[in-house]
Amino acid sequence: MVSARLLLCSALAIGVPSPTMAQSVTLADVLDRAGRYVADFHRRISAVVAEEQYVQDSRTPPPSKLVLPTIEHRRLQSDVLLVNVAGTSLWVQFRDVFEVDGEAVRDRSDRLANLFIHPTNESAAQVEAILAESARYNVGPIQRTVNTPILPLAFLEAVNRTHFRSYRSTDRVPAAGRIEVPPGSSLAQPFGVAPDAWVIRYEEKTRPTFIRTDKNQNLPSHGRFWIDPATGRVLMSEVIAEDRTVRGTITVSYHLEPSLDMLLPVAMRERYEGRKSKVLVDASATYGHFRQFQVSVDATFAPLRRPSSR
Repeated sequence: MVSARLLLCSALAIGVPSPTMAQSVTLADVLDRAGRYVADFHRRISAVVAEEQYVQDSRTPPPSKLVLPTIEHRRLQSDVLLVNVAGTSLWVQFRDVFEVDGEAVRDRSDRLANLFIHPTNESAAQVEAILAESARYNVGPIQRTVNTPILPLAFLEAVNRTHFRSYRSTDRVPAAGRIEVPPGSSLAQPFGVAPDAWVIRYEEKTRPTFIRTDKNQNLPSHGRFWIDPATGRVLMSEVIAEDRTVRGTITVSYHLEPSLDMLLPVAMRERYEGRKSKVLVDASATYGHFRQFQVSVDATFAPLRRPSSR
């Protein structure tokens, strides 16, 4: 069984540049603008709660031809928000599940109290607990705590950018655009690509990696960002983490939320593939009902170690 575990999460979305600006701007310029945009995005989204509708389907092949495959389906309804690691620029995203397959989650209040009101003394353990809680209702044998819409935006932060090799790409079709969805699905529309956006491909080049397996092994990431070159706003993100046993792909689309005057995630599309086990997990999420965070949560964490070269 392979899982992806996030070691570091940082929170981190349309303008049309003039032809002259598009010709004179460089890749370094766009990445610098994106880094500044992400820093501001962190600050603003930390006060925002979104409602998430999340559907997961898993298919595990049978051990023999005489046995049917294991099919799992789950529908979650949750609030998602960011929790800051005190005294740092680091963020952990928390998925507060309040409904599973139409049934209310009964121990929700107790779980929130344990996580935020009565936290553990060990900050690393506290962060792991939040990530584990956010993945509590995942289906399928491929364990994962990276299924959050803002994960790859951390890669654009100036402090993290040296961990990646970046260059412009001519491939404008997102991974989500290559995955079949039911006719009329609301997931088809959000993954359109703005014609004037720059498509910037990135490849993780340092170790340890941001995403790890359950055995604490490196799981290198690569993917693309669709970025407005004039402002650095991220229109769409894609992260692919893979090794010889597992491949995970997460695509997120950002649209303008007029009530908050900022681009926010509106749809997420995921696929996880077990290369040896042939397990397949497909998931999709949509986001809405954005509102300002009204509850004061006293959660204090010590700084986490950032990935570094070795």
